[in-house]
Amino acid sequence: MAAKVLLNGLKSIVAMRPAADAPQASVYAEACPSRAILELIADKWTLLILPALKRGPMRNGDLMRLIGGVSQKMLTQTLRELERNGLVVRRDYQEVPPRVEYALTDLGLSLADTVRKLDTWAEANILHVLAARTAFEKQAAESKR
Repeated sequence: MAAKVLLNGLKSIVAMRPAADAPQASVYAEACPSRAILELIADKWTLLILPALKRGPMRNGDLMRLIGGVSQKMLTQTLRELERNGLVVRRDYQEVPPRVEYALTDLGLSLADTVRKLDTWAEANILHVLAARTAFEKQAAESKR
């Protein structure tokens, strides 16, 4: 049943592909729908959830424990938006007690690799960023005198 639903969903996605003569996407164009995807990608919870799911399918509680500071509401909201955009798939096992897992789609996996590079950059450069902030604040304080 789930495979049939997934297959029908994939057929719908393929049917929605733009025609060969469709205008080229550009995040710099005000009306381009790719801006909405950029907004989703730039969300801090998205930037943490995607690389976490690269480890493999995870349950909601696993994600909550892994991603410090995320509320249940924000985790659920972000996972739904990622699912809506084809980046994550939600699997409900229809068991008691309930068991639901989230996993990356191929599209989500391709994005998770890129996002992980951002995470790595942030971790590697945090001391430089903090030093720049301190220098900026010092200079701003001196210019107010």
